[in-house]
Amino acid sequence: MKLLRLDDLDPDGVKITVRWDKLVVGASVFIPCINTEKARRQLKRVAAMKQYETTVHICIENGMWGVRMWRLL
Repeated sequence: MKLLRLDDLDPDGVKITVRWDKLVVGASVFIPCINTEKARRQLKRVAAMKQYETTVHICIENGMWGVRMWRLL
């Protein structure tokens, strides 16, 4: 198993790498997962580390449960 970087996510034990450099203001990212509370905490931690202002919502998209995070500033 590969090590997680500080800005990687793993809400269900599966490594998820987000291209944070591509997440411009107004963009969003959907993280499919079961453990939505852990995903929400991890997204908020990374956003704080990168000094992003964000909003995170639990949702179902294309039949998949997960969280979507929008970058506001």
